[in-house]
Amino acid sequence: QLRLVESGGGLVQPGGSLRLSCAASGATLDYYTIGWFRQAPGKEREGISCISRSGGITYYGDSVKGRFTVSRDNARNTVFLQMNSLKPEDTAVYYCAARIRLLTPQAMCARVTGNESWGQGTQVTVSS
Repeated sequence: QLRLVESGGGLVQPGGSLRLSCAASGATLDYYTIGWFRQAPGKEREGISCISRSGGITYYGDSVKGRFTVSRDNARNTVFLQMNSLKPEDTAVYYCAARIRLLTPQAMCARVTGNESWGQGTQVTVSS
């Protein structure tokens, strides 16, 4: 059974950078579309960046476009989210999710369906 573990969160000043990792075990990520979601207090979980099985297609939500970069290393069974130019409004718990169904990254990020496998999340706090 697929297990996902996020890491790399923390406290960072506005304008700073963090790199999140999502390490998988129990299954190979080659067959999964992967998404990064985040949830701020009092808000719904939103998909911010998703990546296709091969890594060749990516999707970014408007709130992170141009600042975040998603990538994957299937040989290491790991997906990354490089976050630059962080803003206070990026403060949230960040989750990675996986779906084995063949779908576009945009579709993956569009909504939470209940068919995803989730990690436990990692807190990102952007504050001076």
